[in-house]
Amino acid sequence: MTAELIALAERVPKVELHLHIEGSLEPELMFALAQRNGVALPYDSVEAVRAAYQFSNLQEFLDLYYQGMSVLQTEQDFYDLTMAYLQRIHADNVVHTEVMFDPQGHLERGIAFETVFNGIERALRDGERQMEISYRLIMSFLRHLSEESAFDTLREAEPFLGRIDAVGLDSSEKGHPPEKFARVFARCRDLGLRLTAHAGEEGPPDYVWQAIDGIGVDRIDHGNRALEDEALVAELVERKLTLTVCPLSNLKLCVVDDMAQHPILDMLKRGLKATVNSDDPAYFGGYVNDNYRALIAHLPLTHSHLYDLVRNGFDGAWMTNAERQKHIRTLDQAFSVRC
Repeated sequence: MTAELIALAERVPKVELHLHIEGSLEPELMFALAQRNGVALPYDSVEAVRAAYQFSNLQEFLDLYYQGMSVLQTEQDFYDLTMAYLQRIHADNVVHTEVMFDPQGHLERGIAFETVFNGIERALRDGERQMEISYRLIMSFLRHLSEESAFDTLREAEPFLGRIDAVGLDSSEKGHPPEKFARVFARCRDLGLRLTAHAGEEGPPDYVWQAIDGIGVDRIDHGNRALEDEALVAELVERKLTLTVCPLSNLKLCVVDDMAQHPILDMLKRGLKATVNSDDPAYFGGYVNDNYRALIAHLPLTHSHLYDLVRNGFDGAWMTNAERQKHIRTLDQAFSVRC
């Protein structure tokens, strides 16, 4: 049964709704870009870089994550990073991805917004043409920085907003509640951008309330700790808000102690629109199919659960309805089940 489910999960069309492109920087590419750009790293080999991808909490991960960004210098670097990710998810039968990028992490290094954006977007366009992977682009604000910095970044992004689909909120959650960014998100909403925010990963359920009521997000990234508040669960179900859950990330960052304890099936049981995503796959041990394999191997996941998780991804994606229905038909054929 497990092998059959894994094979099914691997071959069906899927989406990814929670992916930080900088978090797909594999050790091999980090080392290659460091050499190409003359960036000094405290490692003398790819193996040493890989060994450094060890951490025990979110802040340790973020310290390593921002260090890794230092090798990204040119438009071609951002293109190569994004194209490597697209080639990898193509092998996983991911047909649509919604990619987050962190411009503040590059602007503060002196890298121009257009350098970052043009490299990422050019790869996404090429990936759509060459591999038929559709995409949406999410500009994320770093919550450990000020709201003023977020407004400054939004001004930098103004010439590109017609090609950006949404804004998000990421980085260290504790001590940086969503309400800190209420005004900048209101401005983004006025500009016609969709809104999402990391909430309830390490922060309390109140952060999820702030995201849905204070900011009015269209989607919640993570959302695990929402389960601690029955009224919040009921509200998320009522609003049909998608949760972009990241199982291997949760394990690596100790949000859960064991994959067998992951709450994603409880989320489905309670009617939440949980989905499966990789978050920062180079650092957390796997891409989309790796996350599905981990869930199937450690939880009593059924055909019905698998269908719901994949289908929730399509329902929560910011794709056109025509694209969605095309992929859902293929999904239903693979499962030979109800629509």
